[in-house]
This record gives sequence, structure tokens and C-alpha cells, in this order.
Amino acid sequence: MAQHADHAGPERGDREQQVLDRIDRARRRKPKVREERITLAHGSGGKATQTLVEAVFLENLRNPVLEQLEDGAELAVGNARLAFTTDSFVVSPLFFPGGDIGDLAVNGTVNDLAVSGARPLFLSAGFIIEEGFPVADLTRIVTSMSEAAEAAGVRVVTGDTKVVQKGGADGCYVNTSGVGVIERRTRLGVETARPGDAVLVSGPVGDHGITVMLARGELDIEADVASDTAPVHEMVADLLRAAPGVRALRDATRGGVATVLNEIARASEVSVVVDEGAVPVRTEVRGASELLGIDPLYVACEGRIVVVVDAAQADAALRAMRAHPLGADAANIGHVVADAPGMVLLNTAFGGTRIVDLLVGDPLPRIC
Repeated sequence: MAQHADHAGPERGDREQQVLDRIDRARRRKPKVREERITLAHGSGGKATQTLVEAVFLENLRNPVLEQLEDGAELAVGNARLAFTTDSFVVSPLFFPGGDIGDLAVNGTVNDLAVSGARPLFLSAGFIIEEGFPVADLTRIVTSMSEAAEAAGVRVVTGDTKVVQKGGADGCYVNTSGVGVIERRTRLGVETARPGDAVLVSGPVGDHGITVMLARGELDIEADVASDTAPVHEMVADLLRAAPGVRALRDATRGGVATVLNEIARASEVSVVVDEGAVPVRTEVRGASELLGIDPLYVACEGRIVVVVDAAQADAALRAMRAHPLGADAANIGHVVADAPGMVLLNTAFGGTRIVDLLVGDPLPRIC
């Protein structure tokens, strides 16, 4: 038995490496959309979305700026560096505890600019409205957008409105684009993570996705939880001043923290190791997630960021975020290593380790 135990370790290690090698080979294949028609999974932020973006959009619209696949494009205009981003919102229901589609649209675009290292300045707003939609609800949405824009210090300077026949838009969809100025010299990007870096989150994860799911009233689950939708640009500015060693920022929206970590691991060809017990999750969110059979790491946030920072500046980064109300519960959840590049590994509460891969679809569709 002793001899068997001596050999079991290396054999198990070989098997694990073989599995990792197969996964790596599969990921390096040229992406191809195998479905003949678009499914909800293609909008989930997971594997299906990644394949669609790379095989259809990137393949046909390829250019050096688009190839970065960041939350915002960095553009040089004269002596200025600008960030430009766009996003569409189809959340259902339109109104939910803690927010609505209006402030969600403003905050989501402001946050995409913020994690690009930019100071948000101007937004556009486009509306696709279904015939028969109540004017009172549209007014409520636009008022919410106005209040969110004022709170974030940005202005909506242009827009567009389209109306489609009844049944063509599920009420109201909103598209917002944003422009901001980049005043920081060092470029942020998911491809810049290095072994030894620390990985932080700015607060509890999963609040928004669970809130929206429960607001639909389709499940007999009650929880005292509200969306975390909020503009993070001021907190990000404080963070970057306190910790110039920040390498990458992402807001954990579709696909949650798990998807962001996979994007970092793949782009930088490193592995991210996460301590499950260090990830902040509200008790109500964890309980609802367990009842729904989903992992909070995959649930969308709308006011939380993931930070990759030089480990020597991790404490300074945490102090800066915790000094801001949106980052009061910021936490160090893991670190970057060189082994198993492209993987996200979770050290579980039970003492094991598992791979945290991209989901194919989305367990909570239309949450933003």
C-alpha cells in the first residue's frame, strides 16, 4: 500500500496536467459559431458570447483598437487621450429594488469609462420604445437617468428615439455611449497581469443579479437585497492615486467576477488563484444563490470592480477603496501565478481546488 501511495501522487499529477493541456488546446482553436441562430447564451458574457464576439464581430471588424477587447476603447485625439465606450440595457423588470434601467444605463457606462482609467465626461442616450409603453414609466426612467448623470458629474449631450410595434421591444431598451478623458500615463489592461500580483474586489458580489432575478416574482424566494448599481469613478480615481501599481480594472457585470478573472488569465497568459473564503458575499445573496443552484462568482454586479495590482501596493489599494462608501467591504481575494496559464483556480472552503471556467450560457439572463 505504501508503494501504491508513492506512485498515486505522480500519476494523479500527470492526469491533471493532461486535462489542463486538453483545455488549453481547445481554447486556442479558432473560434467558430456552430449554432445557426442566435440564442440567449450568446448574450450571457460567457463562452458563447466570447465565441460570437471573436468569430463574427472581431473577425469582420478587426483593427488594433478593437482587438484589445477592453470595456472602453482608448483613442488619441491630438494631444488628448480619450476613452470611448457603448452599452445596451435590456434588463427585465425595468424597475427593481435599488434602481431601474435608467440609472443602470448611466452608471454602467460611467463605470466602463472609469475602469478604462478615464474621467467620464459625456454620454449619449438611445431609446427603443415599444408601442403602448406608458409615458409615465418613460418619464420615470429618464428622470432616473438625469439624477444619476448629475450624481456622476456627467452630461447626456445627444440621443435618439425609435418606436417599434407592440411586442417588438418588451417595453423599453436603452443604449448609452460615453466619452471620458484619460489623465493617467500608465495604460490599464487585462493583458498586463503578472505573477505575484494581488487580486482585489471592491465589495460584496452578486447583489445586482440576484436582486433582478427575485424582482421578476417568478420564484417563491424572498430576500432583503438591493442592486448595487452606482458610479465607481470617484473610488477608482482615489485608488489610482493611492496605488499607481494597479495594472488592470474591470467592472464585474455580465458573467460576474468569475468571467472577469478568466479574461485576465487568458489575456495575460497567467493563472489566477482565488480563496473562496475571502470573496465577500452577503448572506442573503449566498442563500438565494444556493436555492437557485448558482455560484455568486458568476452573478452580475453593477457597482463593483475587480482590481489587479502589484502585491506590494495591495494594502494601499485596499485602504483607498475602503475609505470610499462603495468600497467599504473591499477584499483581497487571490493572487496571480505563472502555472497553468489561462486558468482560474478556486481554493474551496472544503480544502480542495477546482477550475472556475467561463459558463456557456447565463443562469440569470437579462439582468442588465
